Amino acid sequence: MMTKSSEVGSRGRHEALGLGLSLGLALLLLPVWAWAQEGAAAVDYRAFPGIGSRVAVWIVAQIHLYFAAFVLGVPIFAVTVEFIGTRTKDPRFDQLAHDFTKLMSVAFSTTATFGAVLVFFLFGLYPKFMNFLASLFFPTMVIYVLLFFGEGFTLYLYYYGWEAMRQRKGLHLGLGCLLNVFGIALMVVSNSWATFMMTPPTGVADQGAGLGLWTLVNNYAWMPINIHRLLANVAFGGAIAAAYAAFRFLAAKTEEQRARYDWMGYIGNFIGIGALIPLPFAGYYLAREIYAYNEQMGISMMGGVFSWLFIIQAVLIGVLFLAANYYLWLGMERIPGAERYRGWIKFLLFVLTVCFAVWMTPHSLVASLEEARKMGGAHHPLLGVLGVMSAKNTAVNLMILTTFLSFMLYKRANKVPTVPWAKLGNAVEALIFGLAAAIVIFYGVYGYFVPAVVRVGFSVYQVGAVLFTLIAITVIDIFLLKGARVLGAIEWGRIPERAQYALFLLALSFTWLMGLMGYVRSGLRMDWHVYGVMRDTSPDAFTPTLGFATNIVSITVIIFLGLITFIFWLGSLEEETLEAEQELDKDLKEAFRPTLRPHPAAGNPGSGAEG
Repeated sequence: MMTKSSEVGSRGRHEALGLGLSLGLALLLLPVWAWAQEGAAAVDYRAFPGIGSRVAVWIVAQIHLYFAAFVLGVPIFAVTVEFIGTRTKDPRFDQLAHDFTKLMSVAFSTTATFGAVLVFFLFGLYPKFMNFLASLFFPTMVIYVLLFFGEGFTLYLYYYGWEAMRQRKGLHLGLGCLLNVFGIALMVVSNSWATFMMTPPTGVADQGAGLGLWTLVNNYAWMPINIHRLLANVAFGGAIAAAYAAFRFLAAKTEEQRARYDWMGYIGNFIGIGALIPLPFAGYYLAREIYAYNEQMGISMMGGVFSWLFIIQAVLIGVLFLAANYYLWLGMERIPGAERYRGWIKFLLFVLTVCFAVWMTPHSLVASLEEARKMGGAHHPLLGVLGVMSAKNTAVNLMILTTFLSFMLYKRANKVPTVPWAKLGNAVEALIFGLAAAIVIFYGVYGYFVPAVVRVGFSVYQVGAVLFTLIAITVIDIFLLKGARVLGAIEWGRIPERAQYALFLLALSFTWLMGLMGYVRSGLRMDWHVYGVMRDTSPDAFTPTLGFATNIVSITVIIFLGLITFIFWLGSLEEETLEAEQELDKDLKEAFRPTLRPHPAAGNPGSGAEG
């Protein structure tokens, strides 16, 4: 059998190769840029051949952010899963956490590579702007570099020390927590630069760094972006991990492998959807702060040039909810007793479909002059009322409640409560669900009869009702299902293969959605590098059209998914390599085993066999 040291050595060679490629690329490009800086006159902008500077930076930055989101999100739930395994003594959780971390360790060097290229592009193509940004945020840039090294060293200690610290789980979990501290700190620091460009504090144009570093960092959008990105990164990491599990499930050759990756896919999907559910609330918080900072920016976001992009966003988020529910419904086929709840699926699907249709309905239609005359304007006489935020807030909150109900049915599929108050508990849960849905619908309808300022506040009541429902029913279920009668064990691996394609769809939708929302956040600055402070005077100083932006984002999605598929393939090759090394170890043991020479049997010299 292969030794732990040879296994770690094999993985170490892969990681050393990735890290070496990253550092090698940096060392190769650094002299080129140094030569260019030395030989060229001082300029504000430089042109990138062919596609232009903005598109070049856009593509590299977006791919870097995809990988960075994955590298940040995975450690959060990897450490959580490892902690659960430590408390429950279930080796499956420990193995799952190790599998998650293996994905992150492979992606880390790719993240660093694209980050290095992005730095070269920014300082080479936008020198004046980057010098201005560095003059304000240089201390945080130094901190960022130190945090990056801390994250890298901690990641490798956490991953390669897995077996060595198996008997010292407290220390290993501490390393995992430290890894998350470094990762979240990196995100928070870099968010301060991006949000400063969007919502700079008042007085920056006159006082600059004199305002104080904390004032520059703690701008209007900084904390909302931190919360929104943290949830989004966890959801994104869960979706990509689930897609990896689906990839391995479809390639599995044994029932054991199918069961292992089926379970991994379920956990990844659970994490992704668990983080997706509160994500719209974080989005509301971010939008509110943008409106508070600058009303014109808020109007441009929701009712101006970017309004149609939010229709695309609605379609993608609707696809996320439908795919997640579809996966749960298919997953119930592997659970004995789940047939009791199959009749509910058609009603859940009906609610999701209606809400999806409402959410993606635009307020104003793209119509010809003749069509507009027949409608009496740009708004459809019947469907126009569904295009306002009252209808859309109602739809998304009902979709969240429906998805949560699907998960609760999945969780109960093979369990029957045995506590004396089971009927009362079920009735209370049904009442909470009904009241929450009634509150959401009531304020959604009432919003049509009040001014816009009042209507915006109604979303708080809707969100509050939904959050209370999620928390209250989760707590009740913990006690309600305690000691429940189990109808049968979940048969992992016995799920239709089409369920794995739902996981692929989730990963694709998450990736595309991240890219499009990044375009909105950057595009809100219009023709400013720093909104209202430093104007963009480059040839690219205009807002890209929606069609052009979706094409660029789609290109980044294709490149990222191609790279992540390659990483998945490398992961499968590594396991084949480990199996081959195990066979090699056996051969080497046989080759180096001492040869035993036969000795003549002891006996009397005169004795012998006579024929």
